[in-house]
Amino acid sequence: MKIALAQLNYHIGNFSSNTAKIIDCINKSEKEGADLVVFSELALSGYPPRDFLEFRDFVDQCQIALLDVAKHCTNIAAIVGLPTYNKGEKGKPLFNSAAFLFDGKVQSITNKTLLPNYDIFDEYRYFEPNNEFKVIEYKGKRIALTICEDLWNVQDNPLYTINPMDKLVDQHPDLMINIAASPFNYHQTKIRKEILKKNAKQYKLPLFYVNHVGAQTELLFDGGSLVMNSKGDIVDELHYFEEDYRVFEMSDITGTGCNSYKESSKSEIASIHNALVMGIRNYFEKLGFKKAILGLSGGIDSALTAALAAEALGSENVYNVLLPSKYSSDHSVDDSIELAKNLNMPYDIIKIEDAVDAFENTLKPYFKNMPSGIAEENIQARSRGVILMALSNKFGYILLNTSNKSEAAVGYGTLYGDMNGGLSVIGDVYKTQAYALSRYINRNGEVIPENIITKEPSAELRPDQKDSDSLPDYEILDEILYQYIEQRKGPKELVGMGFEKTLVDRILKLVNTNEYKRYQTPPMLRISTKAFGMGRRMPIVAKYLG
Repeated sequence: MKIALAQLNYHIGNFSSNTAKIIDCINKSEKEGADLVVFSELALSGYPPRDFLEFRDFVDQCQIALLDVAKHCTNIAAIVGLPTYNKGEKGKPLFNSAAFLFDGKVQSITNKTLLPNYDIFDEYRYFEPNNEFKVIEYKGKRIALTICEDLWNVQDNPLYTINPMDKLVDQHPDLMINIAASPFNYHQTKIRKEILKKNAKQYKLPLFYVNHVGAQTELLFDGGSLVMNSKGDIVDELHYFEEDYRVFEMSDITGTGCNSYKESSKSEIASIHNALVMGIRNYFEKLGFKKAILGLSGGIDSALTAALAAEALGSENVYNVLLPSKYSSDHSVDDSIELAKNLNMPYDIIKIEDAVDAFENTLKPYFKNMPSGIAEENIQARSRGVILMALSNKFGYILLNTSNKSEAAVGYGTLYGDMNGGLSVIGDVYKTQAYALSRYINRNGEVIPENIITKEPSAELRPDQKDSDSLPDYEILDEILYQYIEQRKGPKELVGMGFEKTLVDRILKLVNTNEYKRYQTPPMLRISTKAFGMGRRMPIVAKYLG
């Protein structure tokens, strides 16, 4: 039997596009002699549809699309993910399902058993878990079909009380098929492969795995669909961060011949880079926008954002605005111009001094002769924000936010100023990672000027200002933040790791008391195991470590 894996980039709620892609792949697979073509989890709706699932019309359109797809499965079978109705008297109204299509109709429906309800996942909000287990018989083969999380309960600390494959293996399947929507983070690829390998070895069955690819707002799906033999060896793997398609002969997977596949290795930074470029590109494409605007400050964060955007959208579509104040250094302007020229990006210089003076003169009678301080610094940032948003509105560009995760964590940014934007490109990238990404972008020659990478970071909102005036060295800050945010280490544990108690207390207080700022930020492209946004839900009004 020949099985095709179709790794596609879906668009949530775009039923015509999703259906057309699926039908095209079915027709292609049939021409190439495949007996079965497999698509990913919730392929017809896109993943995650979230509260669209509360609209009956949305779910109905999924059913209509399914029947349309089924018509094309006359001489070939297909497995397609979609939400379906729970016709039982009790439970959630929907199932997360995989339809098996053949002979022009829906032959069977397999429902997802294990519904993740952690981090960015919220499936139990919408779906009823499955409690019926049956293999699919097709062309003399017995298929154990599961959906994403259904294979993940083989870890040392199981989250669920049941394992779907333990039920299905009693029916003597010949192979496993898993359709998934497994989002990217820079640890996920390794973990995912270990989980899939455990399943193949534990059940002594070959495994066909199909994952989503593409960005859905802040969630980035890296693809990496694969086939494993019953020993857990990867036989072949589809590309990462792009659509891909491949046909496999079952006898090649189950045979005893030598497996010649050599797994390619990509660095963590390379994967983050590719994920961010894909995330920017898909965000613009799926919203129907082509051009971006950003404030280019001469610092590493805006330079990195501009370089990533230029790669994603084309240099001509990234409009850079230099907004110097009286505190901006000459080299900040010069470095920004050099970057724009290196990438052949359009740019303009708009000085903000007149705008700042106008605000300060307006407010002077009401500031009651108090000494200059943070309010005046923020007026500069907000003046820049007003100018950038005005240009965004006038020309229909999306403003890219350039704040990094280190700054977002401790509130080192100005609401309605440098925290403006329609998309936060590096909001899940720590400052130290920003330097590594910049070095990666320069791997084949200088794109980001060396002076931007090597100079001491500064907001340039007051004379001789440096980030180090307000924050510890980023190597120390980022490690504390990583241990607290991603690893959920408390203050005692951090002190036990060797960090100074007063510093730990100060940093954790900054993180917690600035939750209100992060609540108002644009969506951040997610590349870590715990990003700010939909996967990290913290109360704003709270006292813990505050």
